[in-house]
Parts: sequence; C-alpha cells; structure tokens
Amino acid sequence: MNEKYFYSIGHPRTTTIKIKRSVFICTLEYVASVEAAKKFISRKSKENKTATHNCWAYVLGEKGEVFHCSDAGEPSGTAGKPMLSTLQRHYMTHIAAVVTRYFGGVKLGVRGLIEAYSTSVENTIDLEKLKKLVQTASLVIEVSYGFNEILLNQIKNNIIRIEDTVYAEKIVHTIEIERENYVKMEKRLSEYQSQEKLKFSYMPKV
Repeated sequence: MNEKYFYSIGHPRTTTIKIKRSVFICTLEYVASVEAAKKFISRKSKENKTATHNCWAYVLGEKGEVFHCSDAGEPSGTAGKPMLSTLQRHYMTHIAAVVTRYFGGVKLGVRGLIEAYSTSVENTIDLEKLKKLVQTASLVIEVSYGFNEILLNQIKNNIIRIEDTVYAEKIVHTIEIERENYVKMEKRLSEYQSQEKLKFSYMPKV
C-alpha cells in the first residue's frame, strides 16, 4: 500500500466473527463528514439495540487528521482505540466502523478484547481491495488529428481517465489527472501549445 495516499471504501461491508461464544459484527461505511459518521453510528446502534456493546471509530479529513472512537461500555482502551488504530494502519479516511458485540457469557480479558475488536475491523477491511482517494483536476485539450496519437502516448501514464472525447474539426479531450501531477502536465502541454500542436485549458471541479 502506497503511504502517500489515503484509502476508503466504495460501499458498506460487514463481517461476523465468533470468539468464545461472543459474536462480533463489524460494519464499515464511507462517510463524508462528522455528521454522516454520527448518523451511521446512531443507525447501527439502533439496529442492534439489544447488543451488549456497539463500539465505534471514525477517521475523516484529507489526511485522516480528524478521528474519534468510543469503547461504548467495554473496558477503557479495549475496543474503540484498537478499531481506530486498525483503520489508521491501513491509511484510511472518510470511514466509520461500528463493531457490535453480543456477549456469549465468557469474558475475554483486556488482551482478548483488543484482539477481537481489531481483528473484526481487519477482516472487514480485507473483504475487498480499498479505494485509493486522490485529489483530481480536469484538463480540456484540443489537438489535431495528426498529433493526437503522439499526444496520448506521451501523457497516458499521467492521466487517470479520458472523461470525454469530441471529434470535430479537431479532437477535443477532457481528461482527469491527479492534482499533484498538474504542474508536470502543464509544463509538457505548454511546450506543445507554444509549438501550436494543441490548445489546453484547466477545467475546475464543480
């Protein structure tokens, strides 16, 4: 996993594990804000109101700088913190986790609880590949038919995708790139523009 990026998920995912008769159900969900995280936590807690505990953690912010967690009645530091640490170890953000525990009658001890809650989150993360979060920008490039293939070969490693292509007197591509690659891309395109091989403009994200 590339540490310069942060990751999230595209849709909710859930796993269930049983440890010494206690059942741990972990649900992960993408959240865009603290308010969304709180709504998700509240919803899961209401759905599982008969559970012994509904412990939670969330991480937000472009670089995961906003985070909070709760043991929700478990011994201090045995649930929320290991859940949060697991999310952070995978460089996740815009993510909320709720682990619902139905107590089975056998106490797990501090170490057992920490392992159970972290494993529950880890298993749920591992269900599918995580989604890389990147800041993007769009560029509109107008290029001649004769130079089009050369251009695309030159920039293919720096683009995420071609959002749209219009074939008219010239070819007009709308391309999406990682924002951190913009300066490098602008320099290359400016050289071609000065040679009158193309025209380009920056299209702000709405």
